[in-house]
Amino acid sequence: MNGVGDAVVNIGPALAVAIVLLAVVAVLVNRRSGLATDTVVASVRAVVQLAALAGVLAVVVEYLWASALFVLVMATAAAFTSARRIRQAAPDVRAIGWCVGPVAVPTLILVVVLVLVGVLPDRGIAVIPTAGILLGNAMVTTSLTGRRAHDELTTRAGEVEAALSLGLLPRDARLEICATAAATSLIPGLDQTRAVGLVTIPGAFVGMVLGGASVWAAAAMQLFVLIGLLAVSSIAALVTVELVARELM
Repeated sequence: MNGVGDAVVNIGPALAVAIVLLAVVAVLVNRRSGLATDTVVASVRAVVQLAALAGVLAVVVEYLWASALFVLVMATAAAFTSARRIRQAAPDVRAIGWCVGPVAVPTLILVVVLVLVGVLPDRGIAVIPTAGILLGNAMVTTSLTGRRAHDELTTRAGEVEAALSLGLLPRDARLEICATAAATSLIPGLDQTRAVGLVTIPGAFVGMVLGGASVWAAAAMQLFVLIGLLAVSSIAALVTVELVARELM
């Protein structure tokens, strides 16, 4: 082992072979579910995007303005991904715009406030990873909530009609049916927070310890990340359900 990167895995040909074999296993297993092609695409994209990320970060982390622009690009990509998942088709500009609300706005506001009050250092090396973690979680929550809400409205269309016949407004009738979708989308985050330290040792904790921080500082940082994820996810789920109920998403 000759560096922090080698503290978890040994970088070398054996690692490359292991990654390829694991990808092949995932593809073979996912053939039955029809997701083999998606698995191949996801694996290849991960390789290309991580290589590009490493190159870009080496430049932008030195400048706060460049880091802010990079976060905006990440936010746009996250909104695009959620819009595509919810619609299960190529989204238009309007759909992406509405997804910016639950996916990006809570994260951007939180990061800006944390920088202003001094909790988060105003450096790219701190801003980009924090924003990335929060954006990724908000993206997943928005996608799951939106997709589940639409499924509920489709399968329970009769109940929506019944609610309308009782005098409820369209938004209220739809919200009555799809509101429970938010609860199920938050379960993974809640379970992750409950199980931290008992079942899982999160990446932020491991990364800080390997980087030389004390275990107490790493624990404090990980707690901040987990609670931040819960807050951002809760807002994302709430806003997504409201937008679906209003037929805007």
